[in-house]
Amino acid sequence: MAEVTLPPSLRDVEPVRSVRTPARLDYQFTAGDATSRFLRNVARKRIVGQRAPGGRVYVPPRGADPELGQPTPEEVEVAQVGTVTSFCVVNLQFYGSVMEIPYVSALILLDGADLSIMHLIQEVPADEVRIGMRVEAVWRADAEVEPTLESITWFRPTGEPDDADVRIPGEDHGTGLGSWVGGVAPTAALVRNPRTGQGGPGGAT
Repeated sequence: MAEVTLPPSLRDVEPVRSVRTPARLDYQFTAGDATSRFLRNVARKRIVGQRAPGGRVYVPPRGADPELGQPTPEEVEVAQVGTVTSFCVVNLQFYGSVMEIPYVSALILLDGADLSIMHLIQEVPADEVRIGMRVEAVWRADAEVEPTLESITWFRPTGEPDDADVRIPGEDHGTGLGSWVGGVAPTAALVRNPRTGQGGPGGAT
């Protein structure tokens, strides 16, 4: 093993010999002005982004256009329906998760926005989620809504036809996918964990 030379400030400290897990980290998050405005609107069941000088609408807003480096002071309310632009089927349970696997985490481009948000897709089997699927927000009950995106419980299909010209975030043209690639639905094998066999139709429980 290669010899490690510690800086002078660490030469007299006790070396770390083990780490007990799970580890816990308590911290406070201070939202900036743009994020604070966004979260206050979420608490009112409104999704409000900001328009950049070039016309792009960012949701959630960060107060500046990352490409232009200019402020985005104009607030724009966007729709609570959108299109799935990308997704993954989660087949691994992780510490602290209460989600039943398999479940779907997706990038959703809300109507009127130019930046997708990540959220859960529910009320549809995981193997039926597809790029181009139209979905809508499902909110918590009014008394439970707080300034957090978790106030949106998940997104669910609207039943509208798929967006055949779905646009990947950052691109100005459609992919032409619009639905299952080549019109072929994903098989159970695609949503089943190959290691555990869990998930997907016919998978182990």
